[in-house]
Amino acid sequence: MGGLSAALAKAALACGATVKTNAAVESILTEDGNRVSGVLLDDGTEIGASIVLSNATPQVTFGSLVAQDVLPDDFRREIAGIDYSSPATKINVALDRLPSFEAHPQPGPHLGCTIHIGCENMASLHAAYLDAECGRSSSVPLVEMTIPSVYDPWLAPPGRHVASLFVQYTPYAPRGSGWTSETKNELADRVFDLIDRYAPGFTASVVGFEVLTPPDLEAIFGLTGGNIFHGAMSLDQLFFARPTSSYANYRCPVKGLYLCGSGAHPGGGVMGAPGRNAALVAADDIGRATGKRS
Repeated sequence: MGGLSAALAKAALACGATVKTNAAVESILTEDGNRVSGVLLDDGTEIGASIVLSNATPQVTFGSLVAQDVLPDDFRREIAGIDYSSPATKINVALDRLPSFEAHPQPGPHLGCTIHIGCENMASLHAAYLDAECGRSSSVPLVEMTIPSVYDPWLAPPGRHVASLFVQYTPYAPRGSGWTSETKNELADRVFDLIDRYAPGFTASVVGFEVLTPPDLEAIFGLTGGNIFHGAMSLDQLFFARPTSSYANYRCPVKGLYLCGSGAHPGGGVMGAPGRNAALVAADDIGRATGKRS
């Protein structure tokens, strides 16, 4: 993911763009009631612009960054009604060696693939989901493992590796104690024990780990509800209803402001489609305004 971000930044710079990092946006500025005029950074810097594209979630964009008095009531109600339920927790793991799976003990191309564990049948998946529905993490979770250091050795010291574990299902707020250091460690132990069934010695190879629950993902990355797709990918929130049925074309009630993240069609995934589509719509609107449509 870091390589992809760097490649996009390089391409933008080559086209004359300016890239600012560590520059949090405090608010999206408007003028004349419903037209965007730029952004205000948290250090007080104002950047004027007649076009703004936001890849924050719909809730962050329209619920936090845009002044509420410039948005119609019905639009604000639609935005507030978006489902951001997320059952996933991310565990980043540092390893002193590659996992050795019983099905294929020797290192090979399989370690560079996405590895799914705990999903042999629908019954186990259903049971794991019901656990989360009852407010507890799955007793036998679904684990999606990748080992990016197989392809990028710079991610870890020589002979060491890093693994990324996408774990389902975990509630946003576990019933009882909520998320604490203890409950996070309990989840990690359960996940590592499960992986040990397929790759004996995995737990012994762990030299460090980080557990990012849905609230952590929300606080660190601005993902409303911890949802990595900027909203549930359910049928009622796809196609002509993403993010809302009244504005599913990347535009919004504020002229010049466009939604270009996963909260817009076609949704989440590392594909860039929402951003490309939003850019094309914005370019078309600029063409209409200047009489130079592409």
